[in-house]
Amino acid sequence: MKHLRIIHLKDTDAAGVIYFANLLSICHEAYEASIRDYGLELKQFFSSSQLALPITHAEIDFKRPLFCGEQIEINLEPILVSENEFSINYQVFLSPSNGQELAIAQTIHVCINPTTRKRQSLPESLLGWIKKGKIGVN
Repeated sequence: MKHLRIIHLKDTDAAGVIYFANLLSICHEAYEASIRDYGLELKQFFSSSQLALPITHAEIDFKRPLFCGEQIEINLEPILVSENEFSINYQVFLSPSNGQELAIAQTIHVCINPTTRKRQSLPESLLGWIKKGKIGVN
C-alpha cells in the first residue's frame, strides 16, 4: 500500500518546513489507511471496549526538510515483536518517488485491555494485517 499525502500549510512551521510531530501524525494516517485497506472497519476497531493499542515509543529521522506543497509517499512495514506488541517502520519519499528517502520513522504499539490497562494478546484481525508484511511499494 502506498499512502500519498500533500504537505499542507497547517503541517508546517513559520518557515514553511514540516513540523516534526506533524510528520509522525501523517505516518499515523498511513497506518490507519493500511488497516482500512486491509478490510478492518476503523470506527469499530478503534472504539472497541476490549482492546487499546497505545503507542509506547515513536521516533523520526529527517534526511532533508519537507516543504508545504510537496507530495509525499509513505510506505510502512508492520513487524510482530511479541504476542502483545508490534512496531511499524515508515519510509517517506517524494512522490513520484525518485528513490530518495526523505525521512524514516518508527512507532511501537502494545495491546492492552482498556479497563485493567494490562497487556493482552493482539487480536487475530490485527495479526493478519501484521503478517501480511510489507505494505507499500517504492
